[in-house]
Amino acid sequence: MSQSEKQHSSTGNDAARTETVVDVGTQRVARIYAEAVLGAAEKQKQSGEILEELEALTQQVFRADPHFQAFLASSAMGRERKAHVIRKAFENRASELLVNFLLVLNEHERLDLLQPITTAYRDLRDERGGRVRVQVSTAVPLPDDQRERLRQQLAESLHKDPVLELQIDPELLGGMVVRVNDWLYDYSVRAQLEDIRKQILARSSYEIQSRRDRFSSPDGN
Repeated sequence: MSQSEKQHSSTGNDAARTETVVDVGTQRVARIYAEAVLGAAEKQKQSGEILEELEALTQQVFRADPHFQAFLASSAMGRERKAHVIRKAFENRASELLVNFLLVLNEHERLDLLQPITTAYRDLRDERGGRVRVQVSTAVPLPDDQRERLRQQLAESLHKDPVLELQIDPELLGGMVVRVNDWLYDYSVRAQLEDIRKQILARSSYEIQSRRDRFSSPDGN
């Protein structure tokens, strides 16, 4: 739906507000469960291991088998059946803490929140460890020395330990784009070209308007 359509559709606005509320509520519930499992994991010195297991489940297992994800999230499947599948699939393959956590989520019918819980768990763990996730996009892979220099510069600027998440984007034409939470730092050639293009357009518009003003002036100069 276009922006104009949204402005003229009260129903669409109501739906958007409802969706936002649902998202916020989901995030709050997910954070509660994430805090609980992180607390348990920290007591057992397993916070890193549990994060790896949660990410492996939500990023690898679910992507490889979306039907399994749908099965766990489905409210139509009985809790006993899902508990049996969880034990069969994860016991002796994952940590006891993770298995127990999945069973608790199942009892509360919250297995559909596994992905937001994983995100909240990672964010909470980063917060407590003084870390911050930094997404870095470059046209070509960064050499080790440049990556380390960037990490040090970000650490000095953010006063936190940056965890670089690197990705390659050939469309950048060079340079890099660095995103920290809601902050975006664009050092790419494409961004520079776009800035120059905007300056040229702005200058052209100014010149055209100046000529119009001169022609419309009574003095003609």
